[in-house]
Amino acid sequence: MPVEKSNILKKLYPIAGLMLLFAFLIIYKLVVISLVDGDKYKKDAEERIVKKFDITANRGNVYANDGNLLATSVSKFDVRMDLVTIPAKYFNKYVKDLSKELSKMFGNKSASEYELWLRKARKHKNRYLLIAKNLSYNEYQRVKKFPLFKLGPYKGGIITEKRLVRERPIGKIAERTIGWDEKRFDANGKPYPVHVGIEGNFRKYLRGKNGKQIKQKIAKGQWKPIFDAQQIDPVDGQDIVTTIDTNIQDIAHHALLEQLQKFEAEHGTVIVMETKTGEIRAISNLGRNKNGNYYEKLNYAIGESHEPGSTFKVASMVVALEDKVIDTGKIINTKDGKLRFYNRIVRDSHHGGLGKISAAKVIELSSNVGISKIITDAYGNNPQKFVTGIKNLHLGEKLNLPIKGEGKPYIPNPKDKKHWYGTTLPWMSFGYGVSLTPMQTLTFYNALANNGKMVKPLFVKEIKQHDKTIKKFKTEVIDNKICSNRTINQVTEMLKNVVKRGTAKNIYNPNYFLAGKTGTCQLNYGKGQETQYIASFAGYFPADNPQYSCIVVIHKPNKKIGFYGNVVAAPVFQKIAQKLYTDNPKVEKIFTSKRQYAMLDKRYSDFNKKIQKQYNKVPNVKGMSGMDAVSFLENLGLKVQFSGTGKVKSQSIKPGEKLQRGAIIKLQLI
Repeated sequence: MPVEKSNILKKLYPIAGLMLLFAFLIIYKLVVISLVDGDKYKKDAEERIVKKFDITANRGNVYANDGNLLATSVSKFDVRMDLVTIPAKYFNKYVKDLSKELSKMFGNKSASEYELWLRKARKHKNRYLLIAKNLSYNEYQRVKKFPLFKLGPYKGGIITEKRLVRERPIGKIAERTIGWDEKRFDANGKPYPVHVGIEGNFRKYLRGKNGKQIKQKIAKGQWKPIFDAQQIDPVDGQDIVTTIDTNIQDIAHHALLEQLQKFEAEHGTVIVMETKTGEIRAISNLGRNKNGNYYEKLNYAIGESHEPGSTFKVASMVVALEDKVIDTGKIINTKDGKLRFYNRIVRDSHHGGLGKISAAKVIELSSNVGISKIITDAYGNNPQKFVTGIKNLHLGEKLNLPIKGEGKPYIPNPKDKKHWYGTTLPWMSFGYGVSLTPMQTLTFYNALANNGKMVKPLFVKEIKQHDKTIKKFKTEVIDNKICSNRTINQVTEMLKNVVKRGTAKNIYNPNYFLAGKTGTCQLNYGKGQETQYIASFAGYFPADNPQYSCIVVIHKPNKKIGFYGNVVAAPVFQKIAQKLYTDNPKVEKIFTSKRQYAMLDKRYSDFNKKIQKQYNKVPNVKGMSGMDAVSFLENLGLKVQFSGTGKVKSQSIKPGEKLQRGAIIKLQLI
């Protein structure tokens, strides 16, 4: 018996030792947890039930110069449904009524189909069924009052997800310029940032600063806010006020779109700049998709550098006039419209040539032979002087715009022996072998309109926070005087005559003066490919007192319909000027010369006497253009107040009422 007891004890000792060792290990682990890793585990535990969440800051708005919204953030709601959490008695009681309301609001299923769909989802224990997506706030408020949903998340199973979505009230117009600041995902699902236009390049102002809020985890994986001293409120983003005028933008967009469609062109751009300030009033970039529809594909105005063609002849003429190597009256013999330089021939588009014409007519009639002869005769032995003159006009420089992606300008240089040939100078004189973006070309033309002062294009006027101006952007001067007044006056006369009797006489209107230059540039020349064209027109208006400069560039029009700059591009310029003139009475004065005003004064004086005798009742002006209606009613002795632009939609004093001179009549224009 003692032996047996001894054997048992021998077996128990190892077990007891193991148990003692295990106990020591537990004690050691407890000490480590409490003294060494205690904070870590405490933090992990807290994070399972308490966590910091970002409070997204409201993104700032983007406004037009006239106060209209270009971009803003709106709340969008997705409504889902947890079919498991709903007690059976509530589901069965309200599912039919809920199905009727869903069918009534969304209409994509009948009430019976909705009921069958919901019952099937409940049977399959669906806890995240999508009911509706992208609801507005008002739509969401309506949905949440539906039968069953109004019982809340636990009894009614409703799950709502809110997010901020960037919207543009004016739609796709100027989309590339307004831009965006967002995350996108590649084919592997990896996010990457996209910063485009004003939204992307002014993001540091628009984004604001996110806040922090502590939330506690409660039932069903939901988090409840805990309001305490550690909460950090978000700081809303600041608002951006741009230079865009929505009325001019709308006019420019539709004038360009109409012409692109008419000529079945690949893409095009138009820019309207305020002369003295450089403020961009409109910028439209339209490209064609595979279905033949046009949309804001790329920012061609800023990013696309290409050969400008004949619009560059004006720069060549400015250099020659400044250097006094030519006078506008000098006769240039263009002969039969052909001129050989080495193994290549310069040709004029005019069949049979223009013969002997003045230097001024070289610009008016856009003679390639004429301008190449002027430049090679004057600078053939010293081409560097000509190139220096061009660069003094800042045509070889980037504008360093606040919107990223500016195309690189290129001006050949005789010092670069690899890229300078005997034919470079003559071809360069009429815009071949050089490269400029439409914005860079327009900046040069705007300087001519601005009495020689070259200003940098301006897109943003100010940054505001709740009506308080935080930062203002002033006009930036690139060069106070790119050339003499004498040269500007001579060139302006040439550009006026381009429209009056030259290559753009098809857009001439005797009621107001336009100044500009046509451009027609070949693509793919000398490359064994089918020749395509770039049609352009650059200029300013009104010519005698320029308020706006404008450039139109249209790529690859259908050659069977037309491809010359005067036919394809110039009408867009003319429509913009015409629309600003006819639809905006405030602009009328700047389009009319003093001589015309003297004639108008007499005409209106006689007209006033006639109509005041004729009318003793208020006339019906609905449907009249705003300019005509204002003039007509004021001539009757009424005081006119109006809002909007375009034609008269309504008038405050009804037609037929007795006319009381001095009375106020309000017009609504559309």
